[in-house]
Amino acid sequence: MKRMHLHIRVTDLPQSIRFYSTLFGIGPSVEKADYAKWMLEDPRVNFAISARGQAPGLDHVGIQVETANELEVIQARLQAADMAVLSQTDTTCCYAKSDKHWVQDPSGLAWESYLTLESAPTFNDAGKTTASAPCCTPMAQPVSIQIKKKDV
Repeated sequence: MKRMHLHIRVTDLPQSIRFYSTLFGIGPSVEKADYAKWMLEDPRVNFAISARGQAPGLDHVGIQVETANELEVIQARLQAADMAVLSQTDTTCCYAKSDKHWVQDPSGLAWESYLTLESAPTFNDAGKTTASAPCCTPMAQPVSIQIKKKDV
């Protein structure tokens, strides 16, 4: 079963943790000096926030899968639609090692589909845990995406 993923940049992490813990009725399942994550079951969402020195707001959205097969199905669907896909294997992002595929929607919003392999001691592959290190979203220019229509 898949889980929706939302990652929001915040300006005040402790205040935001209090707010979202109250909103969700539960504290984060992961809490670091610059990051917090809730693995909610109702609604089924992986909700993360980080204070990483960038403007507050929506950082990226995604679909977290539970199996490698689910990830392959999403990747095949994106590639069949001729979308520009950036694939990463065994990469560290948000204190987790994952295999993932990134695309951008027509407005430039980053979407990731990913399979979490294990937890990690650092925020990203470079091990940069300072507040000025950006989130793991690939820094790419918006791409033009055209979805091919299948013949009926």
